[in-house]
Amino acid sequence: MKIVSIAISKKKGTRKARVDNASLIQDHGLEGDAHAGPWHRQVSFLASESIEKAKKSGLDVTYGDFAENLATSGIDWLKIPIGTLVHLGESAIVEITQIGKECHNKCAIYYMAGDCIMPREGIFGMVIKGGKIKRGDMIRII
Repeated sequence: MKIVSIAISKKKGTRKARVDNASLIQDHGLEGDAHAGPWHRQVSFLASESIEKAKKSGLDVTYGDFAENLATSGIDWLKIPIGTLVHLGESAIVEITQIGKECHNKCAIYYMAGDCIMPREGIFGMVIKGGKIKRGDMIRII
């Protein structure tokens, strides 16, 4: 289980730009990301396997296109219960707070990509302990 991609954006509802590393800030989220702040969806996760499945179905997408912060490999996020603690890299810990989300309107991602899998397959969490993370870091379910 590892981090395949890290992505941030300055605005909500847009594709995120990939970065090689980032800082998770306790009780806030990813430094510089529009979704960071004092709420329960500070960090979003999406399985890289879900993104690859979307590609194979014909969507022209890559990491960050579904506005996910972290694309991961080797984790079936839909089987991870709310309240689970996830250890990222050397020191960061995120608590899973939400599975999927409700989209009230079709966002820019839906119109650019032709679909958005985050409402069905995205997972969200709050940063319990901050730390630096980078692509390739290992993930452990605590």
